Amino acid sequence: MGALRRASPRPRRRSLSPLTASADDRAWPVLERRATPAVLHGDPPDPHDRRLACVCVPVGPAVVIGSGQSDSDFDDERLRAAGLDLVRRRSGGGAVLVAPGCQVWLDVFVPNGDVLAETDIGRSFYWLGQAFADAIAKVLGLPADQAEVEVHRGAAQKTPWSKVLCYAGLGSGEVTVGGRKVVGMSQRRSRSGAWIHSMALLGERGGDLANLLSGTAQDRAEAHGALRDVGLVHGEPFLDSLTEELLTRLP
Repeated sequence: MGALRRASPRPRRRSLSPLTASADDRAWPVLERRATPAVLHGDPPDPHDRRLACVCVPVGPAVVIGSGQSDSDFDDERLRAAGLDLVRRRSGGGAVLVAPGCQVWLDVFVPNGDVLAETDIGRSFYWLGQAFADAIAKVLGLPADQAEVEVHRGAAQKTPWSKVLCYAGLGSGEVTVGGRKVVGMSQRRSRSGAWIHSMALLGERGGDLANLLSGTAQDRAEAHGALRDVGLVHGEPFLDSLTEELLTRLP
């Protein structure tokens, strides 16, 4: 393989604008960030050791890999042919494909000492998973106690592809709808608190990521099968309404 076309964050050019008014002294200041995936996964805004929610809107597509993931999981030529950069995030987990209009992407910062701060990493995702589950149920018009929308609480459910592909496994706090994984999460911690990165996949493009993998055609076929039943099938028309509903449900 040749050298991958790896995107780098542009220095300090971040487009940040208030998304939700904070005149009511709401618990969650909310910022909208519109930028390339490389910039969105670069240096985050300074939360000043307070809660912060960032709605991330990518202006172009990219394959985003986890902090400890190998570049070699993806094929250089296939990425170039698809016009995709390879971006590394600072949190762990497997790869995701991000593109305009294809996900609700929310990054939240929880400072140490906050009532939502949780020393157990697995449990620390639960509250955000519940916010997503409640918002999805509301947007889909499902009863509040609808078992079709579930937050995974417990040990990670691993598959042969879950280390490589985020949506091929199921981790703590992640959300399924009718058995389909819809919300993926990852986290990174610092001395001041934790950034939780979350994404609800919209549409049925989950399998597109499998086509970009290195390895054999059989490998890609198996990976495509692992991603066959993921994402919220209702797709892009629900993006704005789901985002708005989610923000109202942040505790």
